[in-house]
Amino acid sequence: MDRLAAYSHASLAHGQAKLWWLGQMGFLIKLGGTTIVIDYYATPAEDRQVAPIIPAAELKGVDLFIGTHDHLDHIDHESWRIWKDTCPDAMFVFPASHIGVVHSDGIDFMRMVPMADGLTRQVGEVTVTAIAAAHEFLDRNPVTGYHPALQYIIRGNGVTIYHAGDTCRYEGMLGKLEALKPIDCAILPINGRDAKRLRRNCIGNMTYQESVDLAGELGPRLVIPGHWDMFRDNSEDPHAFKDYLEVKYGDRVPCVIPVHAQPICIGL
Repeated sequence: MDRLAAYSHASLAHGQAKLWWLGQMGFLIKLGGTTIVIDYYATPAEDRQVAPIIPAAELKGVDLFIGTHDHLDHIDHESWRIWKDTCPDAMFVFPASHIGVVHSDGIDFMRMVPMADGLTRQVGEVTVTAIAAAHEFLDRNPVTGYHPALQYIIRGNGVTIYHAGDTCRYEGMLGKLEALKPIDCAILPINGRDAKRLRRNCIGNMTYQESVDLAGELGPRLVIPGHWDMFRDNSEDPHAFKDYLEVKYGDRVPCVIPVHAQPICIGL
């Protein structure tokens, strides 16, 4: 916890933010006086290559927990059951299709912020906008119309952060994102997809080349590659992402390859 103790004391002026990578697509984000944790996988497991950066029971002072979809490494139910008590004032943001399973974690409906494609919600000092995600497939419940996986645009303290969750590109996605520009920081999965993984029900995401092109077309002030460190058989080389980005788009989109628990600063 010592490596991240400063997050609760970070002093940020308007237009500034700090992010700490917690592995996979997990980040702790400080926007003004708001502390956000998104897609943090904090439960120990044998198949992890990276131990939890902060033990779940030690993570306190969080205002907003966000999950992009109901996979263990994105909505960690064991940890959410802990955080509802250790962070008693925190709200929980997640796709509306998962409201039942989130409630089964013991989280009161009054603390839930269920999201759907195109919906924007104000949560304290930040706003969250949801965009449908195509986690290999652009699934949608035919009755409710809800998508099981979402991407989020998070705005607060004069900063806009795009967290893509787990997604492939699909028709219309770029237009949705362009309507929400400018984007200060984009966090994109790069692990890709293939037949070998799909045969064992490991559904995939953008390849690093597809993520590079999305970053190049959106033009954020900063891009961070994610989803490459946690599982040996579902990984990618972040340096390949950065090299291709630099060759194809020059210095138009700066890239930071994150280091666990090390701060990434925006506007500082």
